[in-house]
Amino acid sequence: MSSSPVTDSRDCLLRTSHAGVVTLTLNQPERFNALSETMLEALQAALDNIAQDEHVRCVVLAANGKASAQAMT
Repeated sequence: MSSSPVTDSRDCLLRTSHAGVVTLTLNQPERFNALSETMLEALQAALDNIAQDEHVRCVVLAANGKASAQAMT
């Protein structure tokens, strides 16, 4: 398992993996990590990829920045 960050092509979602734990980090702090269409597409692609990996036991959702809004834009 790799512990180095892998970024989505739009850099709105970071992924790290270590010992069966994947951390997905919302990475649009200037937008308070709002769940935009771009962010949702990146999350769906990441989760689809994770679902195919039998080594993943846990997914942690985190956010960069001081705040995170749980609203769709």
